[in-house]
Amino acid sequence: MSKYAIIGGTGLTQLEGLTIRDALFIDTPYGPTSAEILRGEYAGQEVLFLARHGHPHRIPPHQVNYRANLWALRHAGAHSILAINAVGGITANMPTGHFCIPDQIIDYTSGRQHTLYDGDLDHVTHVDFSYPYDEALRRRLIAAVAACGYNCTNQGVYGCTQGPRLETAAEIIRMERDGCNIVGMTGMPETVLARELGLSYACLSLVVNPAAGKSNGVITMTQIDAALNDGMAKVKVILARMLKQA
Repeated sequence: MSKYAIIGGTGLTQLEGLTIRDALFIDTPYGPTSAEILRGEYAGQEVLFLARHGHPHRIPPHQVNYRANLWALRHAGAHSILAINAVGGITANMPTGHFCIPDQIIDYTSGRQHTLYDGDLDHVTHVDFSYPYDEALRRRLIAAVAACGYNCTNQGVYGCTQGPRLETAAEIIRMERDGCNIVGMTGMPETVLARELGLSYACLSLVVNPAAGKSNGVITMTQIDAALNDGMAKVKVILARMLKQA
């Protein structure tokens, strides 16, 4: 049976209801993970949990050690990764509070350690990344959200920016022209590292604000925090539903 690993993003630095058996500090070839990996039981299933930004939330998106995080989760026994991401809504069908399970991603980041195939190699490896998310895992996630009755778009393009600043209105216009529906800061290189490690990977994105230029006012952390408080409670319900169906 596949062991699920949950990567919690902004607003999900801990998973209430997780019965913790172990806190794993795993040495990796890439340095330390963002936080200890918690192993335990959630909704009747053995799971691993890792806070992407640390606990408390202290690591900005461009400084997350994505390579260490994914390598350690695989080393701890994970086969499937459920990534939780807080995002901005670009297109009109992505209002605040809406869920999206993307099927594509565009990488706008720079300077991040984005591959395990680095350094002194015996040979160069090129992974196929045509379809970045595992379709079977996406379908299970889609079914869980539908069973919960929450508003969700079952496909979309995640545009990943460098952060930690939010985007300009002009950048969002460009991203919309490129085909992006949502914008976040942590989708890459996490997604491709999972592929390099042979891990199934799917993303549940919660829209917590309109992207730059998509509302009449400025984007405030007060608004984002309010959306996170409401939305992350729903995320936990979705995760429990999916794990019970596993």
